[in-house]
Amino acid sequence: MLKRLFSSLIVVTFALSAQAASTSLVSEKVTLELYTVTEGLNHPWSLAFLPDGEMLVTERNGDLLKLSADGKTRISITGLPSIDARGQGGLLDVILAADYTSSKQIYFSYSEPGLKGNSTAVASATLNNNQLSNVKVIFSQSPKYDSRHHFGSRLVLDRNGNLFITTGDRGSERHQAQKLDNHLGKVIHINTDGTAANDNPFLHQADVKAEIWSYGHRNIQGAALHPVTGQLWTHEHGPQGGDEINIALSGKNYGWPVITYGEEYGGGVIGKTTQDGFEQPLHYWTPSIAPSGMLFYTAELFSQWQNNLLLGSLKFGLLVRLELNNNKVTHEERIMIGQRIRDVTQGPDGSIYLLTDSNNGQLIRLRPASK
Repeated sequence: MLKRLFSSLIVVTFALSAQAASTSLVSEKVTLELYTVTEGLNHPWSLAFLPDGEMLVTERNGDLLKLSADGKTRISITGLPSIDARGQGGLLDVILAADYTSSKQIYFSYSEPGLKGNSTAVASATLNNNQLSNVKVIFSQSPKYDSRHHFGSRLVLDRNGNLFITTGDRGSERHQAQKLDNHLGKVIHINTDGTAANDNPFLHQADVKAEIWSYGHRNIQGAALHPVTGQLWTHEHGPQGGDEINIALSGKNYGWPVITYGEEYGGGVIGKTTQDGFEQPLHYWTPSIAPSGMLFYTAELFSQWQNNLLLGSLKFGLLVRLELNNNKVTHEERIMIGQRIRDVTQGPDGSIYLLTDSNNGQLIRLRPASK
């Protein structure tokens, strides 16, 4: 179903019994208080905090919502472009521009319909009075395929204000991840006007997409900048096993599908696990946990978790906490939430917010129980 341009404005107020109560959960280093901020979301995908404490939430069906800080009121933002909301596609990530306070500009990713299938696209827009204007497509993955799978779509601003975009191999086109004449299975690096970033590794090579930063990826649904180094860390879905964490370095080849720790669904070899010329993952999971959303925790509220890497698990309903030392994972904790976790976000006060992926999706806030 295609999202229609300028859908009608909707304001809804919720009175949820879940908001009157919270639950506690004991983890290794802290007892957590889980509080349901709101529910009734339709497969929410991404969360971004506005300066006043309100929140933008994307729903995969093609709706962009603005939630009040307490979660009781939601407004449907108008002015979105057409979106091919099928399968894993729809309205996906959303982030604020670095100068949002003055510019009111946001960036969002989505599955863009075309004459020949669909692909991941990213647009910039101005948000005023609950309406988007000046909508401009600044990236459109090429080529398009008629597919419901592997859109990637996480967005991260680098320290220079340029934009990293993660993509997928579209499922049936895995071999394209090794080719540099397309955007499939790549990390993309662009200026916010859509031009290729000046430090891209293949900027002046013929027959190569200038926007490519790294390649050989399967389907990246988690990305974050390291708070000290500023390097881009990503995680990606493996097939049946072989989910990976990587540091996405300029010009490097991360191997999919030539090397992988996964196998075909139902069994069967895909490739080797190692081979010269391909980067090894920093960490991997076999069997797959189906990761989505990722952040480096940097606030004081969870002092025991500072600089840990947090990510969600769709398959097992987990919040996964990774301790790091010199770019190595030294410890993994799996905290059972019991719902598919699509996004993990650090709030302005240091609370951790989780979006759950279902047709009755929730926004859950985590705080230390003693706070």
